[in-house]
Amino acid sequence: MISKKEVQHIAKLARLGLSQKEIEKMQKELSLILDYFNLLKEVKTEKVKPASHSILTKPYYAKDVMRKDEIVKQPPEKINKLIEMASEKKQGYIRVKSIL
Repeated sequence: MISKKEVQHIAKLARLGLSQKEIEKMQKELSLILDYFNLLKEVKTEKVKPASHSILTKPYYAKDVMRKDEIVKQPPEKINKLIEMASEKKQGYIRVKSIL
């Protein structure tokens, strides 16, 4: 079990003010957490391949849901009509407020 002195040291590092009752509670809880990590160390993982994502089974493969950024040519008539509809124009482009 983790000692009270160790709990006080951890609390000091975390800048926590703990009462004696809280120190005893943290002593038990931190000991349980460390015991669980020791239990995880016993798991045999030699034959397990490293994973880049936690969901690797079909149909849940991680995939990019964003569309490709592709240039789509528009007919000149459509472009000119859109530019004409804009309230401010400059050299064949729509003029917008500066954002920076």
